[in-house]
Amino acid sequence: MAVSKLKKLKQGSIEPQAPSETMPGWIERYTVYLQSECHLAENTVLAYRRDLEHMKDWLNGRSPTNIKIGDLTDFAAYLKGIGLAATSISRHIVAIRMFYKFLQLESAIDDNPAELLLTPKVWSRVPKVLTVGQVDRFMAAPRPSDAHYLRDRAILELMYATGCRVSEISNLLVANTHLHDGYCLAEGKGSKQRMVPLGERAIDAVQTYLTAYRPKLIGSRNPSASPWLILSRTGQRLRREAIWELIKRCALRADVDPEISPHTLRHSFATHLLAGGADLRLIQEMLGHANIQTTQIYTQVDNGRLKKIHAQFHPRS
Repeated sequence: MAVSKLKKLKQGSIEPQAPSETMPGWIERYTVYLQSECHLAENTVLAYRRDLEHMKDWLNGRSPTNIKIGDLTDFAAYLKGIGLAATSISRHIVAIRMFYKFLQLESAIDDNPAELLLTPKVWSRVPKVLTVGQVDRFMAAPRPSDAHYLRDRAILELMYATGCRVSEISNLLVANTHLHDGYCLAEGKGSKQRMVPLGERAIDAVQTYLTAYRPKLIGSRNPSASPWLILSRTGQRLRREAIWELIKRCALRADVDPEISPHTLRHSFATHLLAGGADLRLIQEMLGHANIQTTQIYTQVDNGRLKKIHAQFHPRS
């Protein structure tokens, strides 16, 4: 479902479908429930909806109220069979669990088969990170001859300096960017706001962009209509897809893994902080993780680096 339709559902201009035994009808009602009752972020709601659309296609007309645990296990096996990563399968399972809790609230089912559905082990592999040298090459990838050189340089410096998600960079407001005090306010999942420090290079890149290039992107438009820090050529919020494209282009130029994503810079930010002696709790705060266990994956990354150093330099390794 398009984002515009989701907003209309949230605002109540589209009436949710009446209770239905069909999967499409339940998906509509579930979407409204996630948005209005659970207050999940719009991207999360859209992701859960896509996951249930996959389940709807797999059910092939069967009612979700007649599904047993064996059917759900078969669906999880199907997802693995088509090559989805463990993280994607886990998100599908979370969506399904919430969906069946919703069906219970709606008195559509008595017993919840999804309670017995096991989640595959997430983070079974260490997240990909760049070395400090690769980061330096990556940051130098934007060229002065590029059309949006100053903006692109500011984006990369911001992402590595803050560890923000790509959506947080896309939605960052000028009013929440406090260069003089050296921090910005990022709005993460669930619209939770957190303070993230900025380093000198990021401050310099953003200040130069604000002074020398952002006014050109606004042009003759009313500045109040463009409150976002990072703007497109039309003076609107730069889409996260455009930031993805920038990351891919710079990866090729810097001769680093072309499969990296904006999240790779987030992983690198956290790993390099930890390697430099930063406290894990502070890293958790800066990343906006609700649970310290999510942040602990970076200790595994750093431990891997220590093992490599030991193997390289210890005389009995």
